[in-house]
Amino acid sequence: MAPLYEALASDVRLHILELLAVQPMNIKELAAALGLSSAIVTMHAKKLEKGGLIETKLVRRSGGTHKICSLAEGQVEITIPQTAEQKRECHEVSVPVGHYTSFDIHPTCGLATSEHMIGQFDDPRYFHDPQRMHAQILWFGKGYVEYRIPNYVLLGQSLEEIEISFEIGSEAPGVRADWPSDIHFFLNNTQLGMWTSPGDSGEGQGKLNPAWWSVKLNQYGWLKIIRITKDGTYLDGQRMSDVKLDDIVMSRNDWQLRLAVPEEAEHVGGLTIYGEAFGNYNQSIVFRTYRAASGSHE
Repeated sequence: MAPLYEALASDVRLHILELLAVQPMNIKELAAALGLSSAIVTMHAKKLEKGGLIETKLVRRSGGTHKICSLAEGQVEITIPQTAEQKRECHEVSVPVGHYTSFDIHPTCGLATSEHMIGQFDDPRYFHDPQRMHAQILWFGKGYVEYRIPNYVLLGQSLEEIEISFEIGSEAPGVRADWPSDIHFFLNNTQLGMWTSPGDSGEGQGKLNPAWWSVKLNQYGWLKIIRITKDGTYLDGQRMSDVKLDDIVMSRNDWQLRLAVPEEAEHVGGLTIYGEAFGNYNQSIVFRTYRAASGSHE
């Protein structure tokens, strides 16, 4: 972890991360934005790359070859060891992107496995296709998809936190970095909050995308982590709403997770959900429940 800690221990490097969160940039562009020499910025970039926070690629642009820097991670989480009284039990369910149980979507839309498209572009009928169970990416212009996740919390157990993570982004016709979309999150019909995705990125290919996937299609999104606690709901560590665990009506059998872009939203820019074989993060939709460990103190 030392290279990561060193990468974060600099105001200049933190500023570089802020700049790259807006858009990928080359060393010369970063140096101009920071008011520093290219040599100094190169040194900082190497430490960020060694820490796993950014990546660099050679890209042909404006008649020349440029070394482009971009973010490699959307979030870093550091867990401090807890005392025995604070230990918790965790149950994790990984839900494949194609295992939705209901939907109401509108073009542009489509879905694909790691090997091929499922049906035709912009035809919602193919969201009923049995092959959808193998889908590793799906997208739509407006509407929703809903997943049912088994509830393994037993009666009498103390639920302390729910964590949901997924890689998502907007859905533009083709790709477009500036394409905001208001993505709403619901659990058991309770709205947890909303996040505005900045765009549908086509700046470079997704790390996990199969070779046959066109560069003119969705490439990668943002890893978003929702935490529902006893005092509110948080997105990437920032408070998203006042919805608490007690506000969610629990079903004995399952959880209903809905991701939606409502027609009445201010920014109707669609939704793309990336699975294990697409985008930049090797995961499906991950749903975790945390409970007080047996024998721990309340």
